[in-house]
Amino acid sequence: MKRITLKKRHTLRKDLVTDLEERLAAEIGDISQFFSGGPVEVVETDSALRVFMVGKQPLLMMSEGWVFPTLRGLLAHPIRERNIVVDQGAVSYVAGGADVMRPGIVSLTDDVKRGSPVQVTEVRHGKPLAVAIALADTADIRAMKVGKAAKTFHHVGDPLWSLEI
Repeated sequence: MKRITLKKRHTLRKDLVTDLEERLAAEIGDISQFFSGGPVEVVETDSALRVFMVGKQPLLMMSEGWVFPTLRGLLAHPIRERNIVVDQGAVSYVAGGADVMRPGIVSLTDDVKRGSPVQVTEVRHGKPLAVAIALADTADIRAMKVGKAAKTFHHVGDPLWSLEI
């Protein structure tokens, strides 16, 4: 991810907050309620990425039609949905921005869908390392022996992680 430059920031109207919450619920289910409450601000950037501040914290992001928690959001409100768990050997690579390769995957939830965002967590403590875009559905990933399973979108240490607002 290239450097992110902030363009503007403003509070969302209630109808737009409702739409945002519905889109998030479509991605992660009922757990999305933990990301509501308090005023929601949108931070527009020079990229296709939009960041949403909930209670002055950058907890949500939107890109290409989907809404998903940022890594800070996943740390603040852990979820079990849309999860790919990687082994210890893959942790440093994924945390550094590498894509998720099939041999490093220990397990994944049944709700992983091609083209949708997923969280990538490490096996030992279950902490999120990255948000990636799945390149296949759960069944297809499980059937794979080698190859790329997900393309990393946001990882620890990237410009979104380091964003100061």
